[in-house]
Amino acid sequence: MPKLFLTLCLSLFVANFGAADEGIIFNRDIRPLLAEHCFQCHGADEKQRESDLRLDLAEFATKPAGSGERAVVPGDVAASKLVHRIRASDPDERMPPKDSGKPLTPAQIDLLERWIGDGA
Repeated sequence: MPKLFLTLCLSLFVANFGAADEGIIFNRDIRPLLAEHCFQCHGADEKQRESDLRLDLAEFATKPAGSGERAVVPGDVAASKLVHRIRASDPDERMPPKDSGKPLTPAQIDLLERWIGDGA
C-alpha cells in the first residue's frame, strides 16, 4: 500500500508541476497571443497589414526593418523593437493601438519579454 501511495503522489506531482519545466512554448503560449492582438495588422494577409512587419513568421519578425531595427532580437529584450512598442507610454507608439480594442495585459507583456529573453 505505501508503494502505491508513493506512486500516486509522484504521478500527481509530475502532472501538476511537470509542465512548468517546459518553459514558454511558441505554439501554445505566444502564437495565440500574437494571433489575438497582432496578426490583424502584422500577419500573413498583405491587404490587412499596416506596415512591412510580419509577426506570423520568425524570418520576418527577426530581420532588420528599413530602419535597421528588428522587432524581435532573440535573447535580447532591450534590442527588440516589439518590446519598446508594447511598453511605450506614448499612445501613438504603443502597440497594439488603443483603437484596436485589444490591449495587452501586463502578464501578456511579461510573457512576450520572457519569450524573447529566452531566445524567442
